[in-house]
Amino acid sequence: MSRILGVDLGERRIGVAVADGDGGMALPLTTLRRSTPAADAEALERISREQGADELVVGLPLHASGEAGAQVEITRTWAAAIEPLIGLRIAFRDERLSSHLAEQRLGPMKRGRSGGPPSRTQRDAYRARVDREAAAIILQDELDARATRHPDGGPSTERGMERHE
Repeated sequence: MSRILGVDLGERRIGVAVADGDGGMALPLTTLRRSTPAADAEALERISREQGADELVVGLPLHASGEAGAQVEITRTWAAAIEPLIGLRIAFRDERLSSHLAEQRLGPMKRGRSGGPPSRTQRDAYRARVDREAAAIILQDELDARATRHPDGGPSTERGMERHE
């Protein structure tokens, strides 16, 4: 059975989620520290091999209006750079509000010792959890779209999302 990886690409971290290609539930998997495209590709290729994945769904950070901004171009450029290195099909999915929804699912960040502000380590760990959860939301949105619009399980191309091959 094939699996799909979902990716929430950030400036510092990459949230990764996984799901069965038959429309199963997307689950948060890991958070990677973002590096060069070559190092990112190597890490994602290793994860895809371990998980038996043959496709990557990358979230596109569109503006609330649906317009593409500078971050969309950065994401597309990153995807184009890693694609030949990982050997996976890449699809894009609208990721508007995914981080906000992830924070709602996870609840507020825990307070620090004695009720004070959280430590840097606590903040970093929370942000990493949010990134993984956002990747799961992006991937689940893609799976749900495929189930309703593409009975054969093919990638969605609606709302400006497309396959990158």
